[in-house]
Amino acid sequence: MRIGFHTGYWSAGPPPGAAEAVRDCDRLGVDSVWTAEAYGSDAFTPLAWWGARTERVRLGTAVAQIAARTPTATAMAALTLDHLSGGRFTLGLGVSGPQVVEGWYGIPYPRPLARTREFVAVVRDVLRREGPVRADGDFYRLPLPEGDGMGLGKALRSTVHPLRADLPIHLAAEGPKNIALTAEIADGWLPLFYTPRLDDDFRQLLADGFARRAAGTRPVEEFEVSATVPVALGTDVESAADRIRPFVALYAGGMGAKGANYHANALARLGYAEACAEIQAHWAAGDRARAAAAVPTELVLDVALAGTAADLAAQAARWRATAVTTMVLQCGPAELAPVVGALGMTWQNS
Repeated sequence: MRIGFHTGYWSAGPPPGAAEAVRDCDRLGVDSVWTAEAYGSDAFTPLAWWGARTERVRLGTAVAQIAARTPTATAMAALTLDHLSGGRFTLGLGVSGPQVVEGWYGIPYPRPLARTREFVAVVRDVLRREGPVRADGDFYRLPLPEGDGMGLGKALRSTVHPLRADLPIHLAAEGPKNIALTAEIADGWLPLFYTPRLDDDFRQLLADGFARRAAGTRPVEEFEVSATVPVALGTDVESAADRIRPFVALYAGGMGAKGANYHANALARLGYAEACAEIQAHWAAGDRARAAAAVPTELVLDVALAGTAADLAAQAARWRATAVTTMVLQCGPAELAPVVGALGMTWQNS
């Protein structure tokens, strides 16, 4: 099993020490570095800035939001970063949620799976560069048909030859249908809340998608599952878990509208519907401290690692036999080296 590092979201500015941690990933033997975006900092720029100081570690977005860019603009950014990094880039995509898509980007949210399918198809067409890119879907039409715009649109092919026509595309997915779609059309899955306890269920959803595997994708044997795993190294399990509870509460209580919070739905499918209801109630009332306190330690240990170095090593052992190929550690930059050392795992370049 490989180890990755997730740099997380920004607030006032770049996370202190993040640049140094990314640079040290080469020295530590970390397989990959991942960046995120919501409605502040973007996911591509940090990879270009920080990744320029690395030589081996893979660079990926987890995730770049589909609504943020047209598929052709996304493909341009991907092929550019792949060239600059010498073939180390992975394009991780996600649909986000209706509050962000409709509130920040001003794009209708319905039918996210159909939109994802069209989006990925256009990106792949750009990367293959087999001819001018054309699309006649419900969401993306290239070029614009007669009667729309000035009528001067022309089907174009990228002026740049991509370094890799099969540049890997990974998808973030939480719902059962979206997970199956990911296995059908993508080269990897980026789960946010994965638990080894339900590994058989996740494998079945992937198998459903593999049965409809799209042409042009990488072989099933090369399919990756890079799970984001929050980590807190501390003096004991409970105090370390306290540092992860706010993260879970944010997603369960604050990252989506009531009745349309897909993160809370994912946690409910893990068996925590009652806890999520309490978290959401406290969050809606503006009491984020109580929302965090309502996150059960059992939930934290189901999807994260928390405790002493020995605790982390014991908890990580549960992940070895799962479908997960990379544990993407989400921790403070200063914690990365101690956590990697605590896990004592063997990882390798892919």
